[in-house]
Amino acid sequence: MEWKNALIDYGNYLKLERGLAHNSIKNYIMDVEKLIAFLSDYQIKESPTTISKDILQQFIYEVAKVLNPRSQARIISGLKSFFNYMVFEDYRQDNPLDLIESPKIGRKLPDTLSEAEINNLIENIDLSKPEGERNRAMLETLYGCGLRVSELIGLKISDLFFEEDFIKVTGKGDKQRFVPISDINKKYINIYRKEVRIHLNIQKGFEDTLFLNRRGRQLTRAMVFTIVKNLAEKIGLHKNISPHTFRHSFATHLLENGADLRAIQQMLGHESITTTEVYMHVDRTHLAEVLNKFHPRK
Repeated sequence: MEWKNALIDYGNYLKLERGLAHNSIKNYIMDVEKLIAFLSDYQIKESPTTISKDILQQFIYEVAKVLNPRSQARIISGLKSFFNYMVFEDYRQDNPLDLIESPKIGRKLPDTLSEAEINNLIENIDLSKPEGERNRAMLETLYGCGLRVSELIGLKISDLFFEEDFIKVTGKGDKQRFVPISDINKKYINIYRKEVRIHLNIQKGFEDTLFLNRRGRQLTRAMVFTIVKNLAEKIGLHKNISPHTFRHSFATHLLENGADLRAIQQMLGHESITTTEVYMHVDRTHLAEVLNKFHPRK
């Protein structure tokens, strides 16, 4: 089996069998392409079915010279997935990476904003500009519903169930979930829809897209990043923030105020509770307060 054919089959498997999103599939494929490039550079004639653990260890040794431990671990994880697929399809009897350990990496805690910092960012949006109301509604939704930026820009008007106090969100792998939405969040979305959006020249195909750019088309991820970065600069916020910071802050503030971890998991759309558990490490002071307040032997 040639690498090219194996990659095509693997990509189809990730899409159809595992239901992964386009960006996730692209990253998995890139991990294997790095290995293929290494084999080509060193003129190593091995196929996906014959490559050995020793050659893979040589590849990882070369990778370690230029990449940090987190990036190394990412590539090893991607290759393990690829060879697990090869075993699953009976192309191989073994996964040559089973005995290769990933480098130890520390758990990276997410950056968060305080409630005061979030209020300061939103209050400094220039509402005199046409995009002001849109930007306020977007940031309120990022923080109020804990959305990923891709979920925000993909939000449809038909996804808004305001009478039931929910919005329908399409997350990774096109998995859908319902997330509660507050009255204040609904208020700002309605202001944007009724006072700004109706005046846009909406392009064909974007009639149902909630947040639009001035040309009447869907916003890009980069545009939302730029909006957040410019606001942070405007208020002199010395933190490296992104749209995802609002999602982290949403989860952290819910946890700090006593929300159940399972409920947070459902709202964030995490498949595994272990992904959500990272927020348990963000504010140890809060956890100590919970212990002192609720444990019988305080």
